[in-house]
Amino acid sequence: MAIEEDVESCGSRAVDSYSQANPRHHVQKLEVYNEVLRRIQEFNYEEANLPGFDDQLWLHFNRLPARYAMDVNVERAEDVLTHKRLLQLAEHPANRPAFEVRLVQVYPIHNEMSFDSILSDCAMKEDAQSSYMPSRQSVHPPPTFGSTPNLEALAFQANRYHVQDGDSAVNSASRFSWPMHEITFSTVDRPKLLSELTFLLAEIGLNIQEAHAFSTVDGFSLDVFVVDGWPREETEELRNALEKEILKFKEQSCSKKASVSAASKQNETRVRTLPDCIEIPSDGTDVWEIDSSQLKIENKVASGSYGDLYRGTYCSQEVAIKILKPERVSEELLREFSQEVYIMRKIRHKNVVQFIGACTRPPNLCIVTEFMARGSIYDFLHKQKGVFKLPSLIKVATDVSRGMSYLHQNNIIHRDLKTANLLMDENEVVKVADFGVARVQTQSGVMTAETGTYRWMAPEVIEHKPYDHKADVFSFAIVLWELLTGELPYSYLTPLQAAVGVVQKGLRPTIPKNAHPKLSELLERCWRQDPSQRPNFSEIIDILQQIDKEVLNCL
Repeated sequence: MAIEEDVESCGSRAVDSYSQANPRHHVQKLEVYNEVLRRIQEFNYEEANLPGFDDQLWLHFNRLPARYAMDVNVERAEDVLTHKRLLQLAEHPANRPAFEVRLVQVYPIHNEMSFDSILSDCAMKEDAQSSYMPSRQSVHPPPTFGSTPNLEALAFQANRYHVQDGDSAVNSASRFSWPMHEITFSTVDRPKLLSELTFLLAEIGLNIQEAHAFSTVDGFSLDVFVVDGWPREETEELRNALEKEILKFKEQSCSKKASVSAASKQNETRVRTLPDCIEIPSDGTDVWEIDSSQLKIENKVASGSYGDLYRGTYCSQEVAIKILKPERVSEELLREFSQEVYIMRKIRHKNVVQFIGACTRPPNLCIVTEFMARGSIYDFLHKQKGVFKLPSLIKVATDVSRGMSYLHQNNIIHRDLKTANLLMDENEVVKVADFGVARVQTQSGVMTAETGTYRWMAPEVIEHKPYDHKADVFSFAIVLWELLTGELPYSYLTPLQAAVGVVQKGLRPTIPKNAHPKLSELLERCWRQDPSQRPNFSEIIDILQQIDKEVLNCL
């Protein structure tokens, strides 16, 4: 369970408070609001004649992050009315999720445009409102959001380095002129909502080509998906299929809740109150409960949605203390807490952060580990702008591989391997950390359900397919690329857009031309689409050691 605020896993949903506080963005939002209001009044929509409509429209823009105003297509002012209506419908539980379906047409910018110019266009979106230029022969309106540059970027990036069946990048990009459907959902915002919605769409055979996710300041969501895979003439049938799938999902949820309720009758005192002590599986051979009187909490190191990370001491040993926020404790969070303690107490390896113990008596729930003085690799690369030269890079990659190899040998799949979960001690030894979503592999050898962080996530996990330890190998490849370049993976895309590209278009980061040939080859192998073709970590260690010898011989 991540204690740091994971901007990558939540970034698509989080309200952009910085943008709202930024004067320039406020001015841009006001300009978009005025233009949308003008168009609604000009076309004499019924809502425009209601008393106080202009104030209500401004409240709508203020409920959503500033990014909403930056991206929305002002030429489709009626779409803003749809969003406003769906959010209002979602306020009543019986309507959730409220949704709308319509046909859209996505148009390539220009086939002759270069990839670099497309990426530049993507970057410019923060400073200028994107607009579509549909051809006169257009039959359907464009999508709500000015995202054609991102779709183009995905197509060019995927095909520039992963051309399949002889198709050119231009031919691939031109596919986006096909009609597609745009599906907009609104419901109460909650963890794993995106997972549920993407799974729902996949269940009826839809392929997500573009996605935008927004959270309101009062706890609702607005999620917009551009999809293909459904006959364009059958929009009403698609709406009916969605209603049936939503009903089935609701029935399954009610069934699960009924099962939980039946089980809870065995211990009615736990229905409204937290347990006196979290039950952690134990074989009686170890002791992990912390004596809180020996635990001294010092300065706060990091803060997240579900807890805070502190530096402190335990029995005179310097430690890191992850404390769950009492107000955020839920059954799901307790399960993750229990799982993390269960896994960490059993593992001992120099490249895995050492577990010291835990406090399992609410409300003071915490996990105590060794303190890693140099912080995370993510912070080193992206906040401190650090650089790893090749010998250091190989050492870091080898440390990670050894830790992961040990975990896999013990049937533990990390499921959220990324640079934010790789910590460095005072001796520059890198260790794998954060086992909140890790799992002991089942006897069948495969697992299901989405977990992890989109930018580092394996395609089979994104698609909710069965997966095994090779999902960690894919994530390691993205980490290795990040070490090599010092850049954030798919930085020109939102996390959700990156996930769509990885699954639908075989998108992978661009390997630098000056990279060591064997490192390039290793990257290509580790992020292959077919998990069975990816190497094990034991083999990865051997390859890295070979590269290390070659580098030393060249010095």
